[in-house]
Order: sequence, then C-alpha cells, then structure tokens
Amino acid sequence: MNQTANAVDAGEFDYVIAGAGSAGCVLANRLSADPKNRVLLLEGGGRDNWIWFHIPVGYLFAIGNPRADWMFKTAPEPGLNGRSLAYPRGKTLGGSSAINAMIYMRGQARDYDHWRQLGLLGWGWDDVLPFFLKHEDHESPPDAFHRAGGEWRVEHPRIQWDILDRIRDAAQEAGIPKIPDFNTGDNTGSSYFQVNQKRGRRWSAARGFLKPVLNRPNLKVETGVLVDRVIVEDGRASALVFRRAGEDHVVRARGEIVLSSGAVGSPAILERSGIGDAARLGAIGIESIVHLPGVGENLQDHLQIRPIYKVTGIRTLNDQYANLFHRALMGVDYALRRRGPLTMAPSQVGAFVKSNPSFETANLEFHFQPLSLDSWGAGLHAYPAFTASVCNLRPTSRGGVHVTSRAPEEMPEIRPNYLSTPEDREVAVESLEWARRIVTQPALAPYAPEEMKPGAHVASREDLLVAAGDLGTTIFHPVGTARMGADDDKGAVLDGRLRVRGVAGLRVIDASVMPTITSGNTNSPTIMIAEKGAAMMLER
Repeated sequence: MNQTANAVDAGEFDYVIAGAGSAGCVLANRLSADPKNRVLLLEGGGRDNWIWFHIPVGYLFAIGNPRADWMFKTAPEPGLNGRSLAYPRGKTLGGSSAINAMIYMRGQARDYDHWRQLGLLGWGWDDVLPFFLKHEDHESPPDAFHRAGGEWRVEHPRIQWDILDRIRDAAQEAGIPKIPDFNTGDNTGSSYFQVNQKRGRRWSAARGFLKPVLNRPNLKVETGVLVDRVIVEDGRASALVFRRAGEDHVVRARGEIVLSSGAVGSPAILERSGIGDAARLGAIGIESIVHLPGVGENLQDHLQIRPIYKVTGIRTLNDQYANLFHRALMGVDYALRRRGPLTMAPSQVGAFVKSNPSFETANLEFHFQPLSLDSWGAGLHAYPAFTASVCNLRPTSRGGVHVTSRAPEEMPEIRPNYLSTPEDREVAVESLEWARRIVTQPALAPYAPEEMKPGAHVASREDLLVAAGDLGTTIFHPVGTARMGADDDKGAVLDGRLRVRGVAGLRVIDASVMPTITSGNTNSPTIMIAEKGAAMMLER
C-alpha cells in the first residue's frame, strides 16, 4: 500500500462508513447491531452539542454558519440570471437532519414505481414502504401507513397560525382539497406538515439512530476528520484515507466501505479515488482506476420560488418577532411548555397540485410560511407577511458536482443547471400563476394580500420567467449524483444493490443514489434508502 506509506495506521474494521449524516447514522446503528461487526463511522463536522441543533428554529442560526454548514456555493447559474447560490449541507453528527426543515415526507408512490420501471427491482412503492415503517415512531395511532416504536420520531406541529388556516381555505377554493396526511402515497391536497420532533425538540438522525447505540463497544465514531479517498487494490476497495489536522490516516476494511457523504460529498470522494469519467479526472491529474462517466452527473434539486405577500389584520411571525415583549413570551412559552414559534419548522402548511392537467400526479409543492425574509439567515421583514414558496417536484434539468483538484480541502464545483429545459421554465411560470390563483381567493380577501415579490406589475409570462430566475433558490434537496440503475444503464454509477460498478466492497448509500428525485422533502427517503441498504449489506 505504497500510496499511503506515510499515513497513520487507523486500524481495521469490518465496515467503514464515510459520513455521519442521515444515512450514515442509520447504517452505523444497523451494521453494529451484531456485536461481531466492528464498525467505524467518520464525520467531517463536530459533535451536535450546540443548542441550535436541538431547538427547532435553530436552522435560522445554523444555515450559513461554518460550525454547522459546509458552506458550499454553486457556480453562477444562467437560469437564475447569473446568480450563485449558497448550498447548505449539514456539518455535524446527523448531517443535514440537524439543520433542515424537519418535514417528514416520503414522496409519492409514483416516484418509487418509476424507479422500478427503470429496471430497479425491489424499489417500487410496495417494496420501500416496509422500510419507511420499520423505523417510524409516529405519534398518531398505528394504521396501514404509520407505525410506532421505531427510532424516527414523527409528530404533528405544536403551533398553528390563523393565516395558514385561511391559506388552506383559499387553496380549497382554488381547487386543492384539504387532506389529513401527505404520506399515504398520494400527497395531492393541502395539510399541515408532519415533523421530525419530539415534544418540541428537533429529532435528528443522530438523536434517533446514533446516540442510543454509542455505548456499543464494536462501534467507533470519529468526528472532525476529512475523508479523502478510497484505496482500490486488485479491483476491491480495501482501505480509506482520511485527514485529521493535516495528517493522513488510513483505515482498512475487511468487509465493505460505504460512502454516505451526500449528493455533494460522495461523488467527490469517488472522483478523488480515481472512480469517475477518465478524461475529466485525467485533466486534473487524477489517475483513472474505474471509468464511470456517471459519477457527479445527474444532479437534481427542487428549485423553490418564493413569492411574498404583505397582509393586514392578521398575525404573522414578522410582526410578532418585531415586538420585544412578544419575543420574550415566545421564549417563556418554549421553556415552560415546549410550544410556540420556537418549535416552528420553516414551513408549516403544504399543498401539492398539478401545474397543469397534463401531469399524471401533483408536480408542484407549496411551502406556506407565516413569515417573510430575503433569504434564510437574513432578518424577517418589518411588515406582516407570508411566503408562498413553490417548487417543481420533478425537474427535467440536470446538473453536476465535480472536484476541481486532487486536494480534499478544495470545494467541488456545483452546477445545478436550474431552469435549463423548456419544461422547467414552463412549470416555473405556471407555479407563480398558481400562487396568484390561491392568494386571490375570497378566503384571503379580508387581509388585503399585496404581492411584494415579484410584484403585481410582473404580468407577462416572459417577465414571470425572469422573476422566477430572480427569486429562485435551492430548497436543499440535492440528489442523484451517484445514481443506481439497471445493468444496461450506461450512466448508472451503482447497481440496484447500491454497489459501485467495477469495484468490489464499495457502496454508496445516501441521497446521491436516487435515479430521479422524489416528490417532496428528501430527508426521510434518504433514511429509508439507508434502512434498505443496511438490510442488503447484512444479507448473507
């Protein structure tokens, strides 16, 4: 192993997991359940011992903070009128589940049935539903779609807003029915989001899956380390190199190495390992070990467009937070009852609808928020308002994530290519038209909603498309950059069992494996993928 002659020997394990995010925490739990398996879990961030990882509104302080966020940025996006976006990814135990919106969303049955139609047997809705249920701990009574007793806590929100109830009334008047649950396979309609919280505190993957098993003697967790590359010998992934305080360490794997560093991190590790497009790697001085041109390609994300409406005569978080007395009451309410605005997810009410009748199922998701701001991490606006954030659930635009040098400290280049297809541009315009359709219904008329962004003066479809480019931003759902596919799929990085093609003993298990993005928030589907992936690994 002359490639690592000067590296510190970090020992040998049965399983080495690169990344302690949502997927990595599940894998560490399941793979270490057998005391005969020695498991090493590596995380680039630190421990989740910061208060804002646990109070739900902590995302306001965590996103854009290098203690909690990898601080990625996209390249300038032509579809967004040349803007470069912040691209938050969680940097701590629990990964993005420690800073995300906490929304429990499986997606639609159609999403997974489509994966099966692509030749991925065992990934249809009926196949994956048992893996969602295996770890669920839902506060509602058990039924065909929900279970109790698992590690992944799901509760109903602990605060409601009159403005959101009136928005649901308006959505119903616009033809979007009220439904009780988004997680039964068809999420068409409006409802309050279910959230990953427990009694008013964020329930991250680290709290649910990792912390209860940290006392297992066969599980070792290392934080503050930067995973560099996988060592491949005689066609097999035999070791992994990680860096701590500028010094290389090498850990050997008797069984398998699993990359669970997400849709940005996992393809970057593969490319630094010499696994990817040979020409691309050669251009930056990386020797090609396995030619897999799909590595880093197929990036998909939900672009959210954020219309903002000023209102009068009804309470929003903007005016409540501006009042120091009300702000103090929020803190008291949280301290005494674990209720109130400090328990809020970024979005409380959702609505799913078809942008036009040609779609088979809902292809738009609204995230209604009783607040408004220019961007997450910025202050709330001084006027009472709500946001009607809307995203295209099944974009046809495809981007990529690629390393630009051999150095693991260098940020990869992220190009989502938002709005790069005619279909996505059409849906963007239709989504803004749908927002206006809802807001102009009689249920909201008493509150005189005034469109602040993009503004009522933006009327033509051409101008609406420009506005979509100005207002659009990531909703933090990157997937697909190491996608699985059938044997005849030349662009697939993995097979249907999440094994890297051409390398024995190496898998990718995280959001990057999705061939197409799910119709909704992607955290819980990622946890399902890890649950199913662990079961595959443990099959004898």
